[in-house]
Amino acid sequence: MTQDSKGAILITGGAGYIGSHAALALLERQERVVILDDYSAGPAPVILDGARYVEGNVGDAALVKKLVKDEGIDSILHFAGFIRVDESMREPQMYFMNNTENTKILMNVAVEGGVKNVIFSSSAAVYGNPEKVPILEDVSLKSINPYGESKLRSEKIIRELPLKSMILRYFNVAGADPKGRTGYRIEENPTHLIRTALRKLIAGDVFHINGRDYPTPDGTCIRDYIHVSDLAEAHIEALEYLRNGGKSQTMNCGYGHGYSVVEVVNAVMRATNRKLTVEYGPRREGDPAALVADVSRIKKTLAWKPQYDNLETIIRHEYEWVRAHTQ
Repeated sequence: MTQDSKGAILITGGAGYIGSHAALALLERQERVVILDDYSAGPAPVILDGARYVEGNVGDAALVKKLVKDEGIDSILHFAGFIRVDESMREPQMYFMNNTENTKILMNVAVEGGVKNVIFSSSAAVYGNPEKVPILEDVSLKSINPYGESKLRSEKIIRELPLKSMILRYFNVAGADPKGRTGYRIEENPTHLIRTALRKLIAGDVFHINGRDYPTPDGTCIRDYIHVSDLAEAHIEALEYLRNGGKSQTMNCGYGHGYSVVEVVNAVMRATNRKLTVEYGPRREGDPAALVADVSRIKKTLAWKPQYDNLETIIRHEYEWVRAHTQ
């Protein structure tokens, strides 16, 4: 497919963490990128040269319809949505409205506007507490928190519409652009493990581990961590797959091996050569014991070759970003 025959790409939530890395990867390939973000999570960590930024919500059908028409959008990468498991336990309806209902509005506009390809940002949270790990995409889905349920419902909406789609179920995303060109918003109260551990380490504060009685070798939760730049590349390859006639699919995005919270804490100390003080607390509601991806499908289907499958590398890249953007 020639560059001239490609339409523009709409990235919802493109000012955020994963969306900005995907936008960067697309811009490097000379794609036309339009970013739609309501900045509800805060300002963009960086403004990427070459992208058009539009402030607005994906649930604003009139705005999205205008963008699709005026910009010649033929593909949508849909990242926008709330992502905090703990918050979803307190405010479930907010998650169903913002994540699921807004996805329905966006997808209906996409169908009406003749959008060809959709890549949806889903989550391993749709699996709940899986009976077996690594997790295959075709297992029964039993989300155990409203965040996961909101993603599961969104997946169903997308599959039922006449769209070519790739649903990517992310495992635990971490790291930052190796060249420091983009990263994530520095939050007051981060919830991601590596992000929180680094903030506590830099501040000299105690890091609390939530639960040590899970059915895992050391009693702490196990997760599959994927570098955000590798995840961005998975989106690029997914888009090329759809553009080249590939059929709609659902795929896990991880590396296929997991680390416990204790192992991550030890890796943080090795990667930074600094000491982190740790205390144990009770479990956090809604946390599965272990989430590790079976990545056979994505490796077989896409021309995706991860570059940063190393826990300490992921941590170092994130540490460099945090140090550069923390007062």
